[in-house]
Amino acid sequence: MIQQTDANNVLIDLNTRIRVLEEKNNLLREKMLVINQNMVEEYKRVLQEIKTINSDMREIKEDVQSLKEMIRHIIKESSNFARKDAVMVLEKYINIWNPMNFTTEVDVLKIMEHHKKVKEVKH
Repeated sequence: MIQQTDANNVLIDLNTRIRVLEEKNNLLREKMLVINQNMVEEYKRVLQEIKTINSDMREIKEDVQSLKEMIRHIIKESSNFARKDAVMVLEKYINIWNPMNFTTEVDVLKIMEHHKKVKEVKH
């Protein structure tokens, strides 16, 4: 009888341990499912961020290329600008001619009218 109770106790103990292990196994399985779901969601989020970053990089590359083209154009056009010494020569001639003292068309017409009147008076 003692042997049978010992065997019963061992079986009960083993049964309890198996149930505990099964519960732990079920908990681990549930945790693994949650972890897997989180990993899939995180993977999707990271993938979307990578796509966004790649798109931004493409836009930045296009902008940089556009800026390079503009700089090349500006450099090309700058060769058509007048040099400082050429502008200084023009300034020198303008100062010599002093265009502010030039007569206007109206002044010339007045002078011509005046000369006509003077000629008419002399004749």
